[in-house]
Amino acid sequence: MFVLGLTGSIGMGKSTAANMFKLLGVPVHDADSSVHYLLSKDTLVLNKVADRFPESFDGFSIDRQVLGAIVFNDIKARKDLENIIHPQVREMSKKFVRNQCRIGTRLVVLDIPLLYETGADSRVDSVVVVTAPKFLQLRRVLMRPGMNIKKLEGIMKSQMSDFDKRRRADFIVETGIGKAYTFRALSRLVNLLRR
Repeated sequence: MFVLGLTGSIGMGKSTAANMFKLLGVPVHDADSSVHYLLSKDTLVLNKVADRFPESFDGFSIDRQVLGAIVFNDIKARKDLENIIHPQVREMSKKFVRNQCRIGTRLVVLDIPLLYETGADSRVDSVVVVTAPKFLQLRRVLMRPGMNIKKLEGIMKSQMSDFDKRRRADFIVETGIGKAYTFRALSRLVNLLRR
């Protein structure tokens, strides 16, 4: 089985690319969805996060907006959160790969926003980075509810630059030219890797 890592900086079109991989019949494990699950359904993780970040806990659930505001402006807090969550997400992705291997799947995608930052590139066979021009990235991100320049700057500080991601990538897919172009590029990539 070939394991392809998918990553890209915020606003570069990674979620769109992941959905396109699914349309092309490629199973995708979404690290962000795993984090959402852990913060809402996994009691052990929920309790650890609530103990470390009590201001983000309302007695029933974690307020992700509050938690995000804390960790994107405090490197130590971010590391503490990563130490709680990342090992669990890694286990979930390993289980996903094992299950797909068991049923004979030839190609899977691990959608990991912080792939390089967390060393997850060592767990994949190749990496595809999605990218777009800076002006388009800013426009996409600032259209999101609750997003502003200050919050975006905090998020970008936690991510490797687009330039460095592209430099390390095995494959680069442009997402700023239109969805049809992106879909064709991903389709060619899928055909190449399935051979």
